[in-house]
Amino acid sequence: MLKLMKFSRLLSVLPLLFLAGCNMVVMAPSGDIAAQQRDLIVISTVLMLLIIIPVIFLTLFFAWRYRRSNTAATYAPEWHHSTRLEIVIWSAPLAIIIALGAVTWISTHKLDPYRPLDRLDAERAIPADTKPLIVEVVALDWKWLFFYPELGIATVNELAAPVDVPINFKITASSVMNSFYIPALAGQIYAMPGMETKLHAVINRQGEYEGFSANYSGSGFSHMRFKFHGLDQAGFDAWVAQVKQQGTMLNRDAYLKLEKPSEKEPVRYYAGADADLYNAILNMCATPGKMCMNEMMHIDMMGGGGKESAENREKLQYDNRHADEGIVAPAATVPATGAPARSDPAERTDGMQHDMPGINMQHEGHSMPGTDNGATPAPAQLNNNN
Repeated sequence: MLKLMKFSRLLSVLPLLFLAGCNMVVMAPSGDIAAQQRDLIVISTVLMLLIIIPVIFLTLFFAWRYRRSNTAATYAPEWHHSTRLEIVIWSAPLAIIIALGAVTWISTHKLDPYRPLDRLDAERAIPADTKPLIVEVVALDWKWLFFYPELGIATVNELAAPVDVPINFKITASSVMNSFYIPALAGQIYAMPGMETKLHAVINRQGEYEGFSANYSGSGFSHMRFKFHGLDQAGFDAWVAQVKQQGTMLNRDAYLKLEKPSEKEPVRYYAGADADLYNAILNMCATPGKMCMNEMMHIDMMGGGGKESAENREKLQYDNRHADEGIVAPAATVPATGAPARSDPAERTDGMQHDMPGINMQHEGHSMPGTDNGATPAPAQLNNNN
């Protein structure tokens, strides 16, 4: 009996040990957008449990009530249909699905990350004279670069914002896709090269919060983290002053050095940054000699540049921009960089070699990279008008 009591105590402690290793920031956020997303999770879970819990209970109840040893249970071998039972079985899930659909439809529009904020929290609207803070975010290999264009500063792996001030994030990446995520502030938003995504959010409580990439992007992904500081206005002004006092200048040359793959990058401050640097990163033309994507799109909009545009081909090659310098990200793909594969498939000894006899990789004059003919098709020209 004593052993049984000790075992029951151990079982009661196990859930606490499990929860102790969990970070509950998603369910206890400090920003209004994250709080609304938390409420959406809770509402959806409760609505689904309204049907799941009764089904589980009734399953166990019927198994016990109509067990073979219970001779007092009603025995009706000819029973096959009940209209009232069918109405209950189908109407309850249908009502829950309708409720979930309505909640999803409303929250999809209300929590659209591109939608400007209309409140600071559930009890306060945004004052009419409030000016949002604009932050431009760039995901690099493997660190985060933040521009404050209105303040003229930039930082690496550290972000700050005043409490109860709307933040307008503009997000892009320099090489591969990442995901910008501060669980205490709002949901994750993808950062993609050559594209700009947006996020509107607000932090309602002072504190230091964790930010990271939620999308695998290479060998340094695990350390691609930063600190987000929620400060009062005086604290934020002091932080800006510190950045301007301790920071250096972020020009094109400094950025090109920073852009190179590196891991566990320390926090850096830049007291000033080139005004057009973020747009150059967004349009993938921060490297000298590269044509900006918006320039290429303007050429295409005007009908193309004809045969003369063939010279633009080298200006529009971005993925191998560090290959000629011998700088290759450890997790970079072979086609993008031209780097050889880490191992020859013919030399594999783990049993994972796959031969496909009878399959001809050549078709109508085209071949795939890595096939026996040694020919690699040239990229299609972006402009081929005569």
